[in-house]
This record gives sequence, structure tokens and C-alpha cells, in this order.
Amino acid sequence: MSAFIELAFFFVIAGVAILSSAIKILREYERGTVFRLGRFVAVKGPGIVFLIPFVDKLVKVDLRVVTLDIPTQDVITRDNVSVKINAVVYFRVMSPEKAIIEVDNFLYATSQLAQTTLRSVAGTCELDELLADREKINTKLQNLLDEDTDAWGIKVSKVELKHIDLPQEMQRAMAKQAEAERERRAKIIAADGELQASSKLTEASKIMGESPITIQLRYLQTLSEVSAENSSTVVFPIPIEMLKAFSGMNHGKDSEG
Repeated sequence: MSAFIELAFFFVIAGVAILSSAIKILREYERGTVFRLGRFVAVKGPGIVFLIPFVDKLVKVDLRVVTLDIPTQDVITRDNVSVKINAVVYFRVMSPEKAIIEVDNFLYATSQLAQTTLRSVAGTCELDELLADREKINTKLQNLLDEDTDAWGIKVSKVELKHIDLPQEMQRAMAKQAEAERERRAKIIAADGELQASSKLTEASKIMGESPITIQLRYLQTLSEVSAENSSTVVFPIPIEMLKAFSGMNHGKDSEG
């Protein structure tokens, strides 16, 4: 009786093992590449997939977008500046059979290809291009990687430069350059202001030359403003023209008397 129970238990265990190897459940974002006796048969899923036990082998492939971080790379730019650059790559598997058959470990292969491509592209650019034209470099990297990984059934959708680390001496040089540029702009603005002010003064002097009384009115206005703003005594010289005017008025009164 005990032998019969042991035999039954063995068949139950064997049946469970066979059933588990014959039935696979794949999620919506998964596909199964099926090999039968080592030969590719089909790509199946999602849902329930039935396999021939001990004959078929299923390799799962994730179809979701993969975010691949490219480690920091030491790069010498075209103008001989040593920088450290890292980036991030977004890609997804479009053909599961190619991703499994055409390359061993497509994730590792894509990572290595991204690193070499980043060093190659950055080495052909000058430092100013890396800092100012990131979008252009991102597009170039994306096109190159997408073209090279197409044979692996992989679609590279986006590449982004994350950080560009400059040497300390280069950072100081760029800071001095930026400061000099700000000083240059400030001097240009000040010079433009002086030019406009001198132009207005020239126009005012012409008007005052045509009408001398305006000089006296401006003089009196200045005296009024100073007396209103300051409590201290201020001595102003009286223009000769005003003395002549007052002198003429006194002579007129004497002649009348």
C-alpha cells in the first residue's frame, strides 16, 4: 500500500512539472521566442502559451521602453579639451526574434555601442558645440545608434546628454571670459548713453544759441531747484548778461526822473 502511495505521489509531482513546463503565461508587454529542439519556431504571447514539454524552450522578451544610463566617458574634444560626459538612452525591442537570435545579450551590446558612439561623436566636436548645441548632438547620437541597432531588432527613440564635466582650469577660464563679456556689454551701453546724451546737449545748445533768454531761464530754474533741496547757503555767480539787463533798466529809470 505504501508503495502504491509513493508511486501515485511521484506521478502527481511529474504531472505538475510537465504541466508547468507546457503552459506559460505572458504579460501584455512580454513576448516569448519559442525554440523547438534548438530551432526558432515562432514568437508567441501575450496570454497563455502552450509548449511541448522537454522539446520547446521559451525565452521571454520585454517590449517596454528601456532607460539605459551611459556611464561617464572621458573624451578629448576636437579643440583638445578633456571633458567627462554621460548620457541616457531610451530604446525598446521591436523584433523579439532578432533581439534573441542576432545578438548575445542585447542590453549589454546596446550599452557598449552607446558608450563608443558617445566618445566618437563628442571627439569630433569642439567644446562650444558640446555646450551650446546639445540638441543637435543628441539627434546625431540617436540616429547613429538607431541605425546600428536596427539589425538587432531594437529601436532607439531618444538620446540625451545628461552632464558635461569640465576641468577646474577650464571653468575658471570660462568664468573670466563671461565676466569680460559682461564688462564689454556694460561699456557699450554706457557709451551709447553718453552718445545719446551728447546729441541731446548739442540740440539744446543750438536752441539756447538761437534764443539767449533760455539760458537765463535755465539758470533761474537751477537756482530754484537747489534752494528747495538744500538748506545750506549756495553762492552762484551772476551772468554778465543779467547785470547788463538790470543796468539798462536803471538807466531807463534815471532818464525818466
